[in-house]
Amino acid sequence: MSTEPRVLRYTAFADDPSGGNPAGIVLDASGLDDAAMQAIATEVDYAETAFVTGREGDVRLVRYFSPIAEVPFCGHATVAAAIAIAEREGPGTLRFGTPVGEIVIETRAEGGELLAAFTSVDTAVEHFPEFVLDALLELLGVDRTQLDERYPPMLASAGNTHPVIVIAAASVFDDFRFDPGAMRAFMDAQGWPATVTVLHRVSDATEGALRFEARNLFPVGRITEDPATGSAAAAVGGYLRGIGAVRPPARVVIEQGRHVGRPGRLVVDIPEQGGIVVSGRAVPIR
Repeated sequence: MSTEPRVLRYTAFADDPSGGNPAGIVLDASGLDDAAMQAIATEVDYAETAFVTGREGDVRLVRYFSPIAEVPFCGHATVAAAIAIAEREGPGTLRFGTPVGEIVIETRAEGGELLAAFTSVDTAVEHFPEFVLDALLELLGVDRTQLDERYPPMLASAGNTHPVIVIAAASVFDDFRFDPGAMRAFMDAQGWPATVTVLHRVSDATEGALRFEARNLFPVGRITEDPATGSAAAAVGGYLRGIGAVRPPARVVIEQGRHVGRPGRLVVDIPEQGGIVVSGRAVPIR
């Protein structure tokens, strides 16, 4: 007799269930086909749900679904799933086999709480086609003169492609608006499976790291902006390294979620080469 899979609900990159980015997690999805996983993700209605579909040795096979489609990789659901596993099996090293490649996650206890840090696949950075950039800025209602000249717009990837736009003035960053349907259609036309990443440089953080605030646009279902985006944080790390804005090894702190009432914090460690390390906590949503 078949049983319904158990869906866990955690929020990642926050210490409080009311913050961060909620994710669904199915730790045993070995009996689910694509249609069943999509149906669960649609019903859960979070930005993504992670499904552990099996194991190959010590590698857990993981797939990610948004409410409308499968996505290649999801950082916040990776952190949430890793902490859910660590709560049950103890902290240590986990290996996830994902559609973008193998992801290594270190989980450890810190201050009585569990922390997870994943290392992304290697990063890539490329220039925008000018007409694509112009169309994106028009959708945001942002002029090129309002961009931060220290950080040129680029397409950055650490598994998913994320357009990265950096706005100079806090007021422009806070106040821009966009039509979710038009943005969704535009993103689909460009083949962007994840978020449009809009940043504002806040300051140097107290620990000597650059500090940014992020808004990650992700119109799916009732969602318009993602509260905390691990894959985008990794892409931003690769972007900053690729344009020479940091001198590795470097740390960047990204605050996200204020604009949607779910504040979170992502810590991004940028090595000289290879994948970017993104760390944060996750807690159950009761």
